[in-house]
Amino acid sequence: QVQLVESGGGLVQPGGSLRLSCVASVTSFNAMGWYRQAPGKERELVAAITSRGTTNYAASVKDRFTISRDNAQNSVALQMNSLKPEDTAVYYCNMDPPYWPWGQGTPVTVSS
Repeated sequence: QVQLVESGGGLVQPGGSLRLSCVASVTSFNAMGWYRQAPGKERELVAAITSRGTTNYAASVKDRFTISRDNAQNSVALQMNSLKPEDTAVYYCNMDPPYWPWGQGTPVTVSS
């Protein structure tokens, strides 16, 4: 069974940055995405990257977040800059669209 392990979350002040990482226990993967779920809200896709490196972002994070992938390491990263309190959520990675069992996620809290 595929395992997804997310890391890199934490507490950061508004305007700060974090870099999230996700490692998948697979030999290869296609389109991948970063998702987030805020308290009381549904999980949403915030960034995606195809196997060729084409990226797509939700309007709420465009120009602040950058998704990247390392195929050799079976990993996906999310660089988050200019963080806002509304970015507070648990962040997950998965295929785009989601296919594998969800990992534990990594919590991000943006607060002063």
